[in-house]
Amino acid sequence: MARSDPALLIGFHAVLARLRAAPDTVQEIYLDESRQDGRARDLAQAAERANVRLLRVPAKRLEGFAGAERHQGVVARVRTPSRITSLEEVLDAVSGPPMLLVLDGVTDPHNLGACLRVANAAGVHAVIAPRDRAAGLTPTVSRVASGAAESTPYVMVTNLARALDELKERNIWIVGADERAETQLHAADLPDAIAWVLGAEGEGMRRLTRERCDLLVRIPMRGTVESLNVSVAAGVCLFESVRRRRLRSP
Repeated sequence: MARSDPALLIGFHAVLARLRAAPDTVQEIYLDESRQDGRARDLAQAAERANVRLLRVPAKRLEGFAGAERHQGVVARVRTPSRITSLEEVLDAVSGPPMLLVLDGVTDPHNLGACLRVANAAGVHAVIAPRDRAAGLTPTVSRVASGAAESTPYVMVTNLARALDELKERNIWIVGADERAETQLHAADLPDAIAWVLGAEGEGMRRLTRERCDLLVRIPMRGTVESLNVSVAAGVCLFESVRRRRLRSP
């Protein structure tokens, strides 16, 4: 099964992205009554075009919805859209070589949101994670992802090792980022059809995940820090693939 959308979306990026991608899933929007700026006007116009009810409410009501989250002055009630529901559907819908991001053990919603954002920026076709060892899509994830959670499929699988085997059967190379790898990222031979695998900061990939990788590479570190945040590492790896693809394209 793929994504499990939150009942609430928080923040302008997430709400506007849902309005553009699936307006029929937005039930109503609550906007801070004190906001009269251009951003608030743009949102109100987008809601009107989508025929979505928008209510001007006191900021305290938004705080009641969002709790400790920074709501930025807007909260929306949404329902789960009809979306891609399996890894097979994701891959069948891809034209050209797939580029995927696999996260093994990323349980922090801020890290997941940041990974979705960088994956979307790089043009990744889907982000894949194990259902038993990953953060789900929460309002925090949607806010941090700045709209990417609404447009990049997040596929949670029951058995990650089996899912990686399925990718191999489709001639997709499994490339893991590992600080212990002998091969440096920029010296590695990276194919166009690729699934980048990253583990949680500190713990790294699980053994079975690591064993499924066709290639392990490390990001060269020039300073005193030993590792990067998982979203930063994902950005480095994904955009290296993007750069290689552009060099090979006619």
